[in-house]
Amino acid sequence: MNLKKHIFALSLLICTSVFSQHTYVFLGSYNTDKTAESIQVYQLDTVNGNLSKIAGVKNITNPSYLTVSPNGKYLYACTDTKTPNAGSVSSFEFNPEDKSLTFLNKQTSGGENPVYVSVHKNGKWLVNANYTEGSVSVHPLSENGRIDSITQNIHYTDGSIHKERQTRSHVHSAVFSPEFDYLFLPDLGADKIRCYAFNENQKQPLTETPVPFTKTDLEAGPRHFSFHPNKKYGYCIEEMAGSISVYEYKNGTLQKIQRVNTHSDKIKEGFASSDIHISPDGKFLYATNRGKENNIAIFSIAENGFLKNIGYQSTFGDHPRIFALDETGKFLIATNVNSGNIVVFKRNPKTGLLKKVGNEILMENVSCVQIKRIKLKNA
Repeated sequence: MNLKKHIFALSLLICTSVFSQHTYVFLGSYNTDKTAESIQVYQLDTVNGNLSKIAGVKNITNPSYLTVSPNGKYLYACTDTKTPNAGSVSSFEFNPEDKSLTFLNKQTSGGENPVYVSVHKNGKWLVNANYTEGSVSVHPLSENGRIDSITQNIHYTDGSIHKERQTRSHVHSAVFSPEFDYLFLPDLGADKIRCYAFNENQKQPLTETPVPFTKTDLEAGPRHFSFHPNKKYGYCIEEMAGSISVYEYKNGTLQKIQRVNTHSDKIKEGFASSDIHISPDGKFLYATNRGKENNIAIFSIAENGFLKNIGYQSTFGDHPRIFALDETGKFLIATNVNSGNIVVFKRNPKTGLLKKVGNEILMENVSCVQIKRIKLKNA
């Protein structure tokens, strides 16, 4: 072995011995029992798909939706969800070395029933969507992971045509663009995907754009949104219509190019489509159907962004609200709210199909899952 190769091999050995990476699974729930762990953390065995519990927190009401900071040090949650005259966002510090999750602080969410929270890639901004009051809030984040008070809060009052579900705005998610320079807000109540420019260097980062929203089909009920890894296409799952709309994306604007059903042909009404994600390689899209089907719809993605349904996978439970793909695309984990079970699937990278693996975990009213691979220093 020559000197350069020897030095490289030695450096690799040192790095491997000092640092390692583990994959962690964060679970949130609808839970008003202060004595129960409403947030739980598991380690994912990336060989067999087994989950091993390492941490949990109590005294947190309805942490319905979670997100992990880019560096993996902090967990943020929509809390006091579905609580009348309330709504908050909370922060926690995650320490994988001592296997702890510690509450840091919380702030008002700026509206009732927060349902979605996102963190900017720079780790300095948190944005949350409030469903019942139809609003979006922006919070600065401190270096120690704590959430500061709201710096910007925008409310909407317009609705759409459904007499019961669309009497007013219901913002269901807040999704950053691929470059984190725009923020998209699918609004189930207004049949709109709202858009703002996001300037990370301003005290109030949201500013209006020439095209403030994209109108969806009537009674679509836009819910969640996912961008393709190539940054050219965006996909919006429509809860009320049981469909997915495909958009060409460029500089904060969306141009619809396709619309397909999320549900199977045997379902004619009562749709409840929920979550949507794309495999890291950009070849497959996954979307959940709740209620009558309780499955994951699987689509292949063509080079022009178009979708083609290639199958459905049962989630082996009732009401799959949120699911997540790990960063390698090897595993997909689904949460079933009504049956309270978490199911791990291994993904075939060639076919896109899913196979149940590992051990099944139970957690009452589990509503959300996030997966994060974190580098830690060995003891």
